[in-house]
Amino acid sequence: MGTKLFTTLLIVALSQFVVCEKVVFCNYEAKAHLRDGLAKFEITDIEPALQYCTHLVYGYAAINDDTLKVTPLNEQFDVIKDNYRKVTDLKKKYPKLKVLLSVGGNDDVSGEGEEKNKKYREVLETSARRLAFINSAHTLIKGFGFDGMDLAWEFPETKPKKIKSGIGAFWSSVKKTIAGESVIDENAEQHREQFSSLIKELKSTFRPDNLLVTLTVLPNVNSTVYYDPRALSQNLDFIILHAFDFYTPQRNKKLADVPAPLYELIDRRNDENVDAWVKYWLSNGAPASKLVLGIPAYGRTWHLDPESNVEELPITGLDGPGEPGPQTKEAGLLSYPEICTKVENVKGGKGGSTPSQFKKVSDSRRQGVYAYHKPTENEEEKEGLWIGYEDPESAANKALYAKSKGLAGIAVDDITLDDFRGVCGHSRYGILKSAVNALI
Repeated sequence: MGTKLFTTLLIVALSQFVVCEKVVFCNYEAKAHLRDGLAKFEITDIEPALQYCTHLVYGYAAINDDTLKVTPLNEQFDVIKDNYRKVTDLKKKYPKLKVLLSVGGNDDVSGEGEEKNKKYREVLETSARRLAFINSAHTLIKGFGFDGMDLAWEFPETKPKKIKSGIGAFWSSVKKTIAGESVIDENAEQHREQFSSLIKELKSTFRPDNLLVTLTVLPNVNSTVYYDPRALSQNLDFIILHAFDFYTPQRNKKLADVPAPLYELIDRRNDENVDAWVKYWLSNGAPASKLVLGIPAYGRTWHLDPESNVEELPITGLDGPGEPGPQTKEAGLLSYPEICTKVENVKGGKGGSTPSQFKKVSDSRRQGVYAYHKPTENEEEKEGLWIGYEDPESAANKALYAKSKGLAGIAVDDITLDDFRGVCGHSRYGILKSAVNALI
């Protein structure tokens, strides 16, 4: 009896361990292979991260403008140069790893204005289009050995918040009372229902092959408009919440803020924080065991002039995106190693102001990290820079939040912008490693 009792207790303990095991999604944007110098990311650079990852998400696939079927975003690289297969072959060395192909994610761009990426709504609108999409997805996933598909669906973004004076803010509230909020998508209610149908039909097709279906909720897409958490959760394996980029220099040229505050801050919309997103999905029927919290591995930058007020958040009086980084070369965005070599006292790449010129404000209130350098009278105006970002400490705070809420785990977006070479004075993949250590 004693042996049987011990065995029973051991089985119960092990089952509880499995239930409590957290997932770590590592997003890999393949366009990183086009970068220069230290930012160029080769397939071999993924492997040091895989000791921390349970899922690797390959970004991105696209929707064909004419057929509305899933297609490689960069066929030359993904298929002809066989990068799809190189990534899924990583499972031979890491057999517990699940590799997903993500479709969408702000890289598959067509049209402008209200017509931007309209195809993501069009594919939902008839059962025939949904079936064509699903069949093409199944063929692509099976053909290259992926373990499933992630849908980073490109629904219309909310409109950015504008800075208003007291009179302007009053008049704006009057207009909203009379005319209501501006309409981004007149058929949003139908698209919400149709998207739930797409997920149900996709999972039904994938289930016999044990293929995963996950959803990535992109930044600045209104979950209350486009997603039915209860209906979706029944047919999704995980839901990844990209609760960050509430302010970006492209959306908010004159206003800057920390990228992903954990809790609501003064003078912001009440949904511009991590906690609001998580509570919305939980309170509307999504189980915590399926929710995954996204953590960015990059920063957003704005030009800062001598008259800008940097004493309190949000920062006003800015002038659009900061200069492109020396390696990532995208205006208004810097990878974590590009940031740490500017802000912290480490050896690193060239370009920008010296570390001693930046004042860093740490994540003491668990809201995020930022740093700034105001130009002097002898400097050009473009030398002034404000950066909102995550570092290993703030990433750990996000992971601790996910753990405290009983969420399934975390997702780092994306590992090609983390310190994958170890130039920041930490070990390689400092943000990913710190977040995982806090999660377990």
